[in-house]
Amino acid sequence: MSELHKFLFDGLPVRGMVVRLTDAWQEILRRRASNPNAEPLAEPVRDMLGEMVAAAALMQSSIRFDGALVLQIFGDGPVKIAVVEVQHDLSLRATAKVVGDLPAGARLSDMVNATNQGRCAITLDPKNKFPGQQPYQGVVPMFDDQHEKIEQLSEVLEHYMLQSEQLDTTLVLAADDKVAAGLLIQRLPVQGERNLAGQAKAGGPALEGVVLNQANEDEIGLNEHYNRISLLASSLKREELLTLDVDTILRRLFWEEQVLRLAPQEGDQGPRFACTCSRERVGNMIRSLGTQEAEAIIAERGNIEVGCDFCGQFYWFDAVDAAQLFTEASDQAPGSSAVQ
Repeated sequence: MSELHKFLFDGLPVRGMVVRLTDAWQEILRRRASNPNAEPLAEPVRDMLGEMVAAAALMQSSIRFDGALVLQIFGDGPVKIAVVEVQHDLSLRATAKVVGDLPAGARLSDMVNATNQGRCAITLDPKNKFPGQQPYQGVVPMFDDQHEKIEQLSEVLEHYMLQSEQLDTTLVLAADDKVAAGLLIQRLPVQGERNLAGQAKAGGPALEGVVLNQANEDEIGLNEHYNRISLLASSLKREELLTLDVDTILRRLFWEEQVLRLAPQEGDQGPRFACTCSRERVGNMIRSLGTQEAEAIIAERGNIEVGCDFCGQFYWFDAVDAAQLFTEASDQAPGSSAVQ
């Protein structure tokens, strides 16, 4: 069963989380394998997507955002885009678009950052939007300050969290065909609400324009308690993260620390696969195409067929269905322009 565990270090400004995705991750892979329109995922792409799923679950739980957190990686390699979406209740889905073959052992840069054009984006889409409110997005490159390519997804996301929240963060990520797992260690804010979550809740500007919390910024890299615990967390090996249970991981890493455990989130309260696609949302997408385009597709193919990249569900609309959509649309605003 997939599970997420939160914990604190007693008396220290440091918190942590461990996520282990088993059935949720395997369901994503099963649906991918059974979708005739989806290309098989090479092992490096599969593992990268699994790390993204684990990281997105940790980040959503970290900021406690009432809406969808969408983690995307896109660039100039064979992996044109990889997307993970995690809702506020930890239901999640993921997909990737791959063009071309990848050799075994391909690195992150080989997949999405061949010429330093790769980017990592996190979008926060509020569940209950104000009129005219748009999602908030922050983007970071996949290279360091010296423009050297970053080969670990965890490093990209650590940089993102430092930029968006001014909080030191350590991530350890791993995935295979059975488990996607992650460990997050983070220094707690000195004062005020976390910038990432606070900007979204307040209806503030895009993350690129976040004003730095000076007190948090001044603490970057200087808290000795965080630095010690981060060093311990970084010693966790990939094989350990994939094979050991959470109790064993925490005991091995932090046996000298006073760790306060919160109740684990699992089952219906924990990470689990769920897709938000529906016939209604597909209908909104078809409306956005316009009557002329929809009629042209039906004239050529006999119907409009749309498949969800996340779950593999197919939706069909014939001429009568399409006509009904546009009849209803006369009293409605156009909907989403993509299957979501």
